[in-house]
Order: sequence, then structure tokens, then C-alpha cells
Amino acid sequence: MERTPDRRVRRTRALLRQGLAQLMGEKSVNEVTVTELVDLVDINRSTFYLHYRDIPHMLECVEQELYDEIFHAMEATLTGRFEGGNLAFLEDVFAILFANRDICAALLGPRGDIGFLHRIEEMLSQYILTPLQRTQPDVAYRYTFCVAGGMGLIKDWLSRGCPESPQDMAGRTAALIAGVTHR
Repeated sequence: MERTPDRRVRRTRALLRQGLAQLMGEKSVNEVTVTELVDLVDINRSTFYLHYRDIPHMLECVEQELYDEIFHAMEATLTGRFEGGNLAFLEDVFAILFANRDICAALLGPRGDIGFLHRIEEMLSQYILTPLQRTQPDVAYRYTFCVAGGMGLIKDWLSRGCPESPQDMAGRTAALIAGVTHR
């Protein structure tokens, strides 16, 4: 069983994530240095190195944590049977995005990591498209349209600072998907 890090560790990692998100709003992650990150969040370099090897390792860890959260939400609500109107899953995803809005906006923004987006899309395909194709062979174009539109909607919502609640966005997204999937 995995232990939950203590409060100081969680606080330090949260500060580093917040700082990384801020710097990624200004420059590419490849241009971010450990020195400027630790100066920004006012921690010691040695403290950074207790948690991460370097900036790319930190980014990889942050992305993996987010991926795992979305994966667990998907696994818990979809279990291989997406019916097109799974509001609980959408609410979970928007709640995760909202709770991590600074780093998600940076990752999905213009200086973000396109590889992370592709990993999420691949996961969605495995859990949503593949099961749907068993019963609806012509679903691929509608699915692609919904995912691209959904990602655009998420990016816009994050870039505007998440003015609507996660529940409101889940409802809007479900309604838009329903409009596309029902002929």
C-alpha cells in the first residue's frame, strides 16, 4: 500500500507545480531552469532535488499524477461501457482539471506538452472508442469530432481561468456530445 506523503512534502510539491505552471505560461518547459523555479517558489535547490532529478523529470511526474487521476476516474465510472451520456465521468474529469487548473492550463496551453495530450487521447480511445466500435461501426468520425471539440472546450475553459463550475462544464459537454452522437 502506497503511503501518502506528509504535509510538508505535499506543500513543497504543490509550490513547485504552481511555480512550474507559472513559468510555463511565460516560456517553453525546455527553457525553465531549476534555479529560476526554486527562486520563484522560495525553496532551496537541494529541496527540489529531494523530489525530482531535473525539470523534465518533474514534468513527467506531474503529468503521470494527472494521467493516473483521470485514468482512475475513467475506470471507476466507465468500466468499458461508455454510453455517450456518462455525466459522472465528465464531472470527475472537470473536477480534476479544476483542482489542478494552473498546471493543466500550462500543460494544455501553447507552451505545453503535446505528448501529454496524446496520452490522454489514447486513453480515451481505449476506454470509449474501442467499446463503441463493437456496437456502432460508423462511430469513428463522431468520436474524433467529440474528442477534438472536447479538448478545445477544455483548453478554452482553462485559459479563461475556469469561470464556470466543473459540474456546469460537464453538463455543457454532455449536451454537446449528445447533439453530435444522436442523429
